[in-house]
Amino acid sequence: MADSKVTGNRIVLGDSVPWFSAPLLTGGLFDLHVSAGRWVVLSFLGPSADPRTSEELNKLLQNAALFREDHMVCAVVLADRPSDVTALSEISSPSLFFLADDDGAIRRAFGAATMPRTVVLDPMLRAVADIAWDFPNGHAETVASVLRGLPTVDEQAGVPMTAPALIVPRVFSFELCDFLMQFYAEQSAAESGFQLDVDGKTKTILDGRFKRRSDVPVAAAEVRDLVRDHVVRRLVPQIERYFQFQATRMDRYVVACYDAAVGGHFFRHRDNVNAGAQHRRFALSINLNKDFDGGDIMFPEFGRRLYRPPVGGAVVFSCAALHQVVPVTRGRRFAFLAFLYGEEDVKTRLANNARLHEGETHYLGERDRLFPAEAPPLAANVAA
Repeated sequence: MADSKVTGNRIVLGDSVPWFSAPLLTGGLFDLHVSAGRWVVLSFLGPSADPRTSEELNKLLQNAALFREDHMVCAVVLADRPSDVTALSEISSPSLFFLADDDGAIRRAFGAATMPRTVVLDPMLRAVADIAWDFPNGHAETVASVLRGLPTVDEQAGVPMTAPALIVPRVFSFELCDFLMQFYAEQSAAESGFQLDVDGKTKTILDGRFKRRSDVPVAAAEVRDLVRDHVVRRLVPQIERYFQFQATRMDRYVVACYDAAVGGHFFRHRDNVNAGAQHRRFALSINLNKDFDGGDIMFPEFGRRLYRPPVGGAVVFSCAALHQVVPVTRGRRFAFLAFLYGEEDVKTRLANNARLHEGETHYLGERDRLFPAEAPPLAANVAA
């Protein structure tokens, strides 16, 4: 759950709302946190057999032209499961979802247990409108007025927004970039999955609709040492200076390739939401080449701006930030990818071994050190 405040079982305007996940009536899963970066409409309706439920739904759908993946998404939360979801399936889309709140937990969290209502969230998932069915000026009319008055995501703050991402040029030399791409070419790259919690345990999933990328793990000790040396000398001090975080471990040394030939991309996600990833603090992406189009990083909560470090340069950002890699449309993007964390996070990672699905690699606690055990990080090097 995100930090939130509910007074008298009501959402407080301006505050963050609780995150939730729920099965879609048409199949699949709705994760509220992944919908950030757009205006989000949560329409809590009554029982499916109630005539007013149909009436309110029909009026809401009159605004369907506003529901677009880059602007606004709508989740309709029903109080029960209709016996026939065929009609809902026909009108569902990537920006219009239907789910049933079987046990009432979501309605209670949003103050909709006793009175159906529509809650509108900003791109950072904070409530900007809470309109009950008994609203004096009319529920559906007020909802329509609010939705039609919302600006684009890029204009939602009234000023240009920039993601809290640190771009550091010249972390890898051109020679190291070329070496790592050659290293990739000489190994057997494998399709890269993503982590998902299934029945309470973290499991690696392959789904090309969500992610298309091929990876080569850097297992050779001498190559890992070469990469580690550059990161320690040229990047870690900058992270400590600008983020005030002392990175002492680096998880998952990978040379990755997003290939336009297969539609290389990575859909919007956060890097620390499942048990196998809760130790991660900062994500690290270092571009190894520039002869490609697309493949840039976007942080949807901060608008549609794209981020691309130069060749050999790094982009570092919080693992809690929603982000995506847009599709590569020409050529291949090569990058070195890893996650940074600290000594306190080691305890979390070791404890979460018990929450990994059978077949997932367990963490042993030694291989990811950025500094030799006998030598502490050189914090003095980054003093102002």
